[in-house]
Amino acid sequence: MKIAQLSPLAESVPPKGYGGTERIISYLTQELLRQGHEVTLFASGDSETEASLISACKHSLRGDENTLVPEAYLFQSLERAFRIASKFDVIHSHVDFLGLPWARRCKTPVLTTLHGRLDIPELKATYTLFRDLPLVSVSKAQQAPIPHVNWAGAIHHGLPSDLYQFNPAGGDYLAFLGRLSPEKRPDHAIEIAKRTNMPLKIAAKVDPADQAYFKTQIEPLLDHPLIEFIGEISDREKQDFLGNARALLAPFDWPEPFGLVFIESLACGTPVLAYRRGSVPEILKHGVTGYIGDNIDDLANSARALPVLSRGACREWFEAHFTAKRMADDYMRLYERIADPIFSATATYAVAP
Repeated sequence: MKIAQLSPLAESVPPKGYGGTERIISYLTQELLRQGHEVTLFASGDSETEASLISACKHSLRGDENTLVPEAYLFQSLERAFRIASKFDVIHSHVDFLGLPWARRCKTPVLTTLHGRLDIPELKATYTLFRDLPLVSVSKAQQAPIPHVNWAGAIHHGLPSDLYQFNPAGGDYLAFLGRLSPEKRPDHAIEIAKRTNMPLKIAAKVDPADQAYFKTQIEPLLDHPLIEFIGEISDREKQDFLGNARALLAPFDWPEPFGLVFIESLACGTPVLAYRRGSVPEILKHGVTGYIGDNIDDLANSARALPVLSRGACREWFEAHFTAKRMADDYMRLYERIADPIFSATATYAVAP
């Protein structure tokens, strides 16, 4: 098939640092190419891909102080893609609702994957306006706030099977990886480490919007012998950081749409301790790939039970459910359906993750 992938422009594909959506677009694009499909990627000019790359801007836009209206570049990217829509069998948009007006007026089938949280009031009304267009969620839980739109499926993310190597031994510390923001509850992670007397290493990005939270709420908690703050790490550094951990500690207190870090950890053989929020019960198998709890006490007690878990079982769960090949195969089934001349835009096609 001839497939267009429309990426946000905040980060490159793949991102140089933090950026889950762009990372998934990269994995999906590369796997589709490996399977023999022709892929055109609409992304920032500093993206690295074997696909045909069409760029509206020379570099990713997050943190670019010289770009006053970054949305202008995204609109240029969308216009460039839809202007040549007839060249593609299907267009796959990852820019949320921003691409929907173009999609409605496009003769080429358009599939839109929603990557973020949907429990925001104004989003419900927005997506309801486009309930005739097929949408994909990254977990079944993500669909809950807007159940009455045209969900074409729920497709879990996947990673290249060789991206991370299985570490059968692990280490003696708990790992926290992600953004240092209130909804990620790094304060809970620190409290759990203290209660269990286990070292905690925090590899996390602090966005400008979270600087005040970090300075006032988290930085004072870092002055403890069990806590080590590393800062943001690269993709290459994740192998050692996650693989050498005893467990990934993820007390994320928000409706997590997916949680890419969960499957990165499982790929290394490292179990996950997480709150029962959003997609977590879909991703983890309680008592096998980690433990799911409802509060600090639950996760602290689970941390003490980590030695009974099999790291091999974590890797096996990843290989069975969360590879890039499985993700691409799921998307290909949807591409073929919406590209079929008899496809009805109002139908719902459920794709099992």
